[in-house]
Amino acid sequence: MLAGCTPWPEEFARRYREAGLWLDVPLGELPRQWAREYGTATAVVSGQERLSYVELDEKIDRMAGGLAGHGLVRGDRAVVQMTNESTFLIVCFALFRLGVTPVFSLPAHRDVEVIHLIETSGAVAYVIPDVRLGYDYRLLASRVAIPRRTVRTVFVAGDVGEYAEFVSLSTVGEEPTGLPEIDAEEVAFFLLSGGTTGLPKLIPRTHADYFYQLRSAARLCELDRDTVYLAVLPMEFNYCLGCPGVLGTLHHGGRAVLALSPSPDGCFPLIERERVTMSSLVPTIAHAWVEAREWSDADLSSLEVVQIGSAKLHESLARKITPMLGCRLQQVFGMSEGLMSYVRRGDPEDAVLHTQGQPLSEFDELRVVDPETGEDVPRGECGELWARGPYTIRGYYNAPEHNAVAFTEDGFYRSGDLIRQTERGDMVVAGRIKDVINRGGDKVSATEVEGYLQGEEGIRQAAVVAMPDEVLGEKTCAFVIADGKAPTGLQLRSSWRAKGIADFKIPDRVELVDALPLTGLGKLDKTRLRADIAAKLREEAG
Repeated sequence: MLAGCTPWPEEFARRYREAGLWLDVPLGELPRQWAREYGTATAVVSGQERLSYVELDEKIDRMAGGLAGHGLVRGDRAVVQMTNESTFLIVCFALFRLGVTPVFSLPAHRDVEVIHLIETSGAVAYVIPDVRLGYDYRLLASRVAIPRRTVRTVFVAGDVGEYAEFVSLSTVGEEPTGLPEIDAEEVAFFLLSGGTTGLPKLIPRTHADYFYQLRSAARLCELDRDTVYLAVLPMEFNYCLGCPGVLGTLHHGGRAVLALSPSPDGCFPLIERERVTMSSLVPTIAHAWVEAREWSDADLSSLEVVQIGSAKLHESLARKITPMLGCRLQQVFGMSEGLMSYVRRGDPEDAVLHTQGQPLSEFDELRVVDPETGEDVPRGECGELWARGPYTIRGYYNAPEHNAVAFTEDGFYRSGDLIRQTERGDMVVAGRIKDVINRGGDKVSATEVEGYLQGEEGIRQAAVVAMPDEVLGEKTCAFVIADGKAPTGLQLRSSWRAKGIADFKIPDRVELVDALPLTGLGKLDKTRLRADIAAKLREEAG
């Protein structure tokens, strides 16, 4: 295990090996297996490029040889910041074969985040595209990969432009020699934490635990050679990479279609042309797709299932997925740190619409506890989710102080997610601990209030955050996108009282906006909303 990472205790590792969960198969070997089994079948569609399984494996080998020729050796780290294109897969699998650990940086990251990742990981290489969606990543690299940092080489997918010291990946390629033997229980790559409390922490995922996750997710989702998966979210994101995502699709001989943008303008033609059967979305993107379906005449008839996760899916949107997109809805809950939960085919409609299903693995261990006492709460009551299992990490990279808080002494990860379990055992995600507003002692769930708001006529989308208050400490502020004429605060109060909703849950302030800010993953950026309303209050007071 890489220094700075917390391994699973040997008794747990032995249990997972003996049960056949952890296999001695490093991720870099998978494309070789796929090439032997699926041969000339199309593996990846990236723009106008179509790669067979054999071609993908050959490109990975040549890339590994070329990267080794530029000085990358086992034990190095490399920050990889790519958009959804075949080069991302080729580079990452080449690094796996060399024993070099990729650190995944989202395409939307800029100076602050990339510098943090380089300095935290000690990366010696930085992999970027040239220009994508109007942004020049070479300019970013020129600012963050300077000599005083550890980066020795910047690799560019495309034209290096005026940066002669950068290396174009198009010139990197030779037959590999002397590739190292990789232990499957070594760290394969670093995912990133959500970063809701600051800059992201590095999440070490091993070859063995991640291979188990993607195999299990692919089996649960019934993937096969006919699966055509549309990668809409960045592949650096666990959800799109291996839940089952791109890797699960390739492992079963399907076809991965890579989208540069999540917009329906770009994705609907891909679904029609490639006969896409499956994709994974976050609620904000799903909302855009549903709205676009009202005017789009694209043929989406091939679409069989859309996974929606990573944020709360409210019932009003959940009910629109099947009639508007013509496919089955599969709610998903998970975290880059590990635990995944899925609604299964055949689950009752109530579970499909209102829950995030049940854990992926029978070896997943869950506790739902009072976050203040750590005591288990009765079934049906809301509490913090604690998780432990064969693909849930035991600690962040080089973060001993945070690990002491985020993990229990017996290895449970304190997720910070508030959930309850139904009698069937399905998980219902209520929000985050930090997404509960303490309004003078009354605890208000932002997620619950958002659900009420989005059920109101005249409201298209809503986001609820805390705003500072001298008397109560915090009050609720609702940012609302109107659908026609939004209801007034007085109308909301009258409507909600008639429905029996407590007065303290009625938003103290409603802000009408044209759009809600999003993170680089297309998730709602509540940190930005809290800052916006606090600044507005200061301005009004001053």
